Amino acid sequence: MPSLQQIIDDFAYLDEWEDRYRYVIELGKQLPDLPESEKTAEHKVQGCASQVWLVSETGDGDDPVITFRGDSDAHIVRGLVAIVLAVYSDHKASEIARTDALDIFNSIGLVEHLSSQRANGLRSMVNRIRDEAARALTA
Repeated sequence: MPSLQQIIDDFAYLDEWEDRYRYVIELGKQLPDLPESEKTAEHKVQGCASQVWLVSETGDGDDPVITFRGDSDAHIVRGLVAIVLAVYSDHKASEIARTDALDIFNSIGLVEHLSSQRANGLRSMVNRIRDEAARALTA
């Protein structure tokens, strides 16, 4: 998977929204599949029109590193999951809690091209990840 900076650079290079849309789908294709055993109600993100699952592994310490894995049954949403994971996965909980991926999505012009349902689903993913980071900091 490309880094967040690589994704931002690639978006800057792509002028047409259709090219960006294809790129998001390509990112989704690069995302490793979650095993069926992890596609459970516990891991399902509520508020998404498509099915989206997020799984996390929290490290040790007062400010643990949290690793996220995710999947979706929709191609474009799977690409959005890939970008969200590039923003948040393998970072300290404090950094996750203070980072709003929606700012990044806005800066690359992605949110304005999403349907309201997809934008709401994206917010649900971001909120769940940031809530999990906040819980890790108070544990």
